[in-house]
Amino acid sequence: MPRYNYVALDARGQEASGLVEAASPNEAIGQLRQAGYLPTSVYEEAKSSPNGKVPQRAAKMAKATRPRAKTNIVLFQRKTIKAKVLMIFTRQLATLIDSGLPLLRSLNVLAKQERDSVLKNTINKLADGVQGGNTFSDALSLHPRIFNDLYVNMVKAGELGGVLEVVLNRLAEFQEKAAKIKNKVKGAMVYPVIVMGMAFAIMGFLLVFIVPKFEAIFHDMLGNKPLPAITTFVISVSKLVQYHWLVLIGAIVAIGAAYKFLARTRGGKAMIDRFKLRMPLFGDLIRKTAISRFSRTLGTLVTSGVPILQALNITRETAGNAVIAKAITHVHDSVKEGESMVQPLEASRAFPPMVISMIDVGEETGQLPEMLLKIANVYDDEVDTSVAGITAALEPIMIVILAFIVGTIVLALFTPLISIIQGLQQQT
Repeated sequence: MPRYNYVALDARGQEASGLVEAASPNEAIGQLRQAGYLPTSVYEEAKSSPNGKVPQRAAKMAKATRPRAKTNIVLFQRKTIKAKVLMIFTRQLATLIDSGLPLLRSLNVLAKQERDSVLKNTINKLADGVQGGNTFSDALSLHPRIFNDLYVNMVKAGELGGVLEVVLNRLAEFQEKAAKIKNKVKGAMVYPVIVMGMAFAIMGFLLVFIVPKFEAIFHDMLGNKPLPAITTFVISVSKLVQYHWLVLIGAIVAIGAAYKFLARTRGGKAMIDRFKLRMPLFGDLIRKTAISRFSRTLGTLVTSGVPILQALNITRETAGNAVIAKAITHVHDSVKEGESMVQPLEASRAFPPMVISMIDVGEETGQLPEMLLKIANVYDDEVDTSVAGITAALEPIMIVILAFIVGTIVLALFTPLISIIQGLQQQT
């Protein structure tokens, strides 16, 4: 009977290696799991290196060999999936595992019913990795564009604790709430974007088609008489739009490119994110959204068994705001030295006193994960309130802006007409 080298994790999470006799790799994996081990790699003894050492790196990357069909080269192939698709996959996988199905069979079931081609292909690769002896978290880590560090580390914690289905359910809940907050913020931006788009469309139509006709009327009726300042300004803008529209488009593209370049630099991103937090009307919403994301991410990770320092590193990478990320870096350094999270959070001035007080209470009572999740729930409600307030405030603001733009053009056109009408009345 063949013998297989294995590398596995015991109940304490310590790595162990050895030999096991089995008819196939799957049978060897089954024996190890029955013995209380979590195999990370299993392969035949004959495939070990000549010096007798287990090539762990190669073993972790080993997959079940099978003939692969030739595929055509596809340009610009999509490599990511929508957050909603990933959320549904996570929820379904948690349900199947919770129902008693083995992980490998659950993945095969989901692969057969998945409609998204990218996720379907990824699930098949995950199944190959698990069948080849890799842990689920190792298989996930090979697809960083779909499964981020938060996802991989939570799954790893679930594997070590034997509560994979619980962690997957938490992940699905986390994704659902994060998507809910994101959609609400996007919804708050729809109205001003539509109104501003209409304002610019109307302004462009008036400047390109209406103002030139009025200019010709003014020239015929008034000759070289000076026009009011506001009329001269509007006519100048009209000529700029008509004859130099390429320059305007180039300027807009240049501003956008400069913004993207600035956002890619560390100092530029920090400056932009700091400005976002101080923006009138939207700054408070952005701050509350960032605090909610920070609290929920860190709370979910720590609750799932991820070590606090590792959880802080993951939270920093997913913060979405350089100011919040810098504060998390100081928190990480403080916790690493055995100190409290409160002082660096307070020094950053990015977190409200209520959040700092609740975290302080959580540390003192030993219920920091629960307190972080409570903070996230509170700020989810705060985001709802802010979105409703912004939507209510934007309606009159946008109407005033639209009225100002159109009113300025109308005033500029009709002021000289009044002079023309008055001149005609005097002649009669």
